[in-house]
Amino acid sequence: MALKIKATPTFVKSIKKLHDKDKKTVDDAVREILAKPTIGETKKGDLSGVSVYKFKINTQEILLAYSVGPDELLLIALGTHENFYRDMKR
Repeated sequence: MALKIKATPTFVKSIKKLHDKDKKTVDDAVREILAKPTIGETKKGDLSGVSVYKFKINTQEILLAYSVGPDELLLIALGTHENFYRDMKR
């Protein structure tokens, strides 16, 4: 059974700021996560239950935070490393 994709308002807000070409890159990253949900680094401590997948848009490293449930993929946040984890804890 395929996972349903759900996105938090924070993730949707981040996507809206991107150019169309960059949105395609994010879409490709989400497809990679769907193909192999364990591809991202699983976080510990305050962020337990969250995985982070790193990829590049142009030369900028982007982090995509997500969690995988029994039947859904929840896209939590998207952004550069600067303040990413601090903002995730809020």
